[in-house]
Amino acid sequence: MANSFFGTFKVLHDNDVQATRTNLHEALPITGTIISGTYADENIKNYSHGMFQSVFDYPYLSSSANHIFDLTLGIASGSILSSSATLQMTQKQQMYNEMALVLAGTDQTGSIRKFDADGRLNDGEKIKECYFMNISRLLTKDEFDKGSFEMTLGANPTGSMGSSPLKQIVVKDVSGSDSFKINSPAGEYNILYVTSSTGVDYSGTLVAPDVACGLIYYQAGIVVLTSSLFKVESSGGLLSNALVKDGGTAGRGLIMISGSSSEMDDVIVSSSISGSADAIRNRIQNISFNNTTELNSTIYFCRINSNDFNYSSNPTYISSSKMRVKTTQTDEPVSYITTVGLYSNNNELLAVAKLSEPLKKTPANDYTLRVRLDY
Repeated sequence: MANSFFGTFKVLHDNDVQATRTNLHEALPITGTIISGTYADENIKNYSHGMFQSVFDYPYLSSSANHIFDLTLGIASGSILSSSATLQMTQKQQMYNEMALVLAGTDQTGSIRKFDADGRLNDGEKIKECYFMNISRLLTKDEFDKGSFEMTLGANPTGSMGSSPLKQIVVKDVSGSDSFKINSPAGEYNILYVTSSTGVDYSGTLVAPDVACGLIYYQAGIVVLTSSLFKVESSGGLLSNALVKDGGTAGRGLIMISGSSSEMDDVIVSSSISGSADAIRNRIQNISFNNTTELNSTIYFCRINSNDFNYSSNPTYISSSKMRVKTTQTDEPVSYITTVGLYSNNNELLAVAKLSEPLKKTPANDYTLRVRLDY
């Protein structure tokens, strides 16, 4: 280690240490063929408790499988679908209340708030039947990058999904990069909107543009999607009443289970949570978003003045009482800096930084070495 003329160590002062924070982003596409199709649902794990369904990128029994997201259904108390006739009613209400407690919190009376379509919490239209998509921390890292989330849903009326549905609904986080809400105990969140819908056999648009259809919680990594997105306006949904089913009947919602006549309300009432999750999962064509990794760094500016570290304590620096790097007595002292060590006040070595190549140091030059610790 290079040695100062007066000592081995230099003290770092407050102005030599700088803390910084950097956000790193990674684009992540999740294709519908992985979510439903490629592995014949061998990558879909249902549990004996029946509370949610997990989706993996590979058959879940494989050691190579990575968890992508969990999917579940929740029904609020007071919903018109909340009755004793609803299958798994207790579990569906438990899921809603659990998610609402974490994401929406409680009001002044201690009652759990319901999800609000416009994010105002205390008033406005409530989302009483919704799907929750909890995306793996492996993918979201610290949070969703605001304004990057997009999901494409197949909207074929009969429930026949196929690889290229004739009808699609695109859901986006439109304004997250410019504005978002902070009145959630889970952190920042925003409203999801339908930005476009395409298809044939329609009179008019499938869903009016810029219609709110859910919520996205950035730090929690959770997407809340209203079930109304799959129902027509006359049934309290968002779909145009002009929707024409392949059978020719207008004004009906989407058939959510292929080969059946079950629309969204039928699925919520008569299907288990896993069955309800299957119904929406099979309509997901694509999910894309950017994640965010918050990189905290401390930068140490190690300042080497002209009279610092011109000698070395390395035993090989001296041979027969002479400096190896000096040819004559009048030559300037020379050292080569290869390593920087950061020490505590008790002279305990805490971190070591290596230079890519030795740095020649003489009394004729000075340096500032920038050492960065990331965590």
